[in-house]
Amino acid sequence: MPPDPVILAFDTSAAHCAAALLSGDRIVAEAFEAMDKGQAERLVALCEGVLATAGLRWSDLTAIAVGTGPGNFTGVRIAVAAARGLALGLGIPAIGITRMQALAFGHALPVTVVADARRGEVYVQSFPDGAARLQGAADPVAGPVAGEPGIVALTHAIARIAVAGQGAAPAKPFYIRSADALPPSDPPPVILA
Repeated sequence: MPPDPVILAFDTSAAHCAAALLSGDRIVAEAFEAMDKGQAERLVALCEGVLATAGLRWSDLTAIAVGTGPGNFTGVRIAVAAARGLALGLGIPAIGITRMQALAFGHALPVTVVADARRGEVYVQSFPDGAARLQGAADPVAGPVAGEPGIVALTHAIARIAVAGQGAAPAKPFYIRSADALPPSDPPPVILA
C-alpha cells in the first residue's frame, strides 16, 4: 500500500500569504499572514514554518499544490513560480488549482461560484453536475452560490483537490484579465554604429 500523500498547498493571489499541509486526509499545519506586498520574500519561510510545525521536511512532500488565480497578477506569478521551482528541485509534481475550483470544493453540484474581482466586478463560474450542460442555456446560474471562504480554508481546499486529482492541472497562472502594468511607451533607444 502506498504511503499517505503529504501535500503542501499555498496561495498568494491576493493581499495574503497562506499555506496548509495535508498529510493523508488531515490538515496537520497551516499559516496565514495578511500582507499587501512582500509575498515573494515571505512565502518560502512561511512554508518552512508550516513544515516545522508538523515535524516534516521538504523531502517528506509528495506534491505541491498552488492557487493559480484568478487574482493579483504578481501574487499569482509568485506562487506559481515558487511551486514550480520547489517541485523541480524536489522531484515532485506541482499541481495547479484555480481559486474558483477551491471555492466550489465541498459544495453539492451544480454550484455557481461568485468571487470578488475588485473594481466593482465579480468572477463567476458554474460547475455543473455530471449530466448538466450549460452551453446555450438562457440562465447559466444553477444551484447554490458559493461565496468567499476564509483564506486558510481556501488553502485546505487546494490541498484536498490536489490529493483527489479531480480537475487538477499543471501549475500555471490562470488569468482572466490583463495585467494592470503596461510596458513603457517610450521609443527604444537608437543604437549608433
